[in-house]
Amino acid sequence: MIVGLLTVECIIYDAHSLKEKRAVLQRIMDRLKQKFNIAVSEVDFQDMWQRTELAVVTVASVKVAAERELQNALKLIDSFPGIEASTTAIEWL
Repeated sequence: MIVGLLTVECIIYDAHSLKEKRAVLQRIMDRLKQKFNIAVSEVDFQDMWQRTELAVVTVASVKVAAERELQNALKLIDSFPGIEASTTAIEWL
């Protein structure tokens, strides 16, 4: 069993308040949970309206499957307009 953790620091260009930021994040997190076998949460910068850090976690029997889920999740995040992934890191547990 392998656990993969993807952390993604993002800039949200279209957010001009915490309410707008949370609306964008909720859409992204809902879509991620629907499409992939992952858990996702905002883990940093909760009080900043144009910056966030998301943690995406998946569990699989082999590393290749876990890596595929995390890469697909990152592609989906990148596909949203108005948000840019500035820093990403993958850890294996």
